[in-house]
Amino acid sequence: MWMEFKKANNLISAEIWKEAIEAEGLPVRILPEKGLADWAENNPFVIYIPKGKEHVADEIVRKL
Repeated sequence: MWMEFKKANNLISAEIWKEAIEAEGLPVRILPEKGLADWAENNPFVIYIPKGKEHVADEIVRKL
């Protein structure tokens, strides 16, 4: 089960967050805020992490 963790303004920002969090061993998924049909570089994206791992993701972001 995945839960929303953070929102990014565009695909590049979402990819940067994804790479940073995954580098610490936590899997991440990114999806467009309005659904897969809106997959474009300039659309807002939502970053998802596994449910129950919020504290791990918060710690990773805090260290950055």
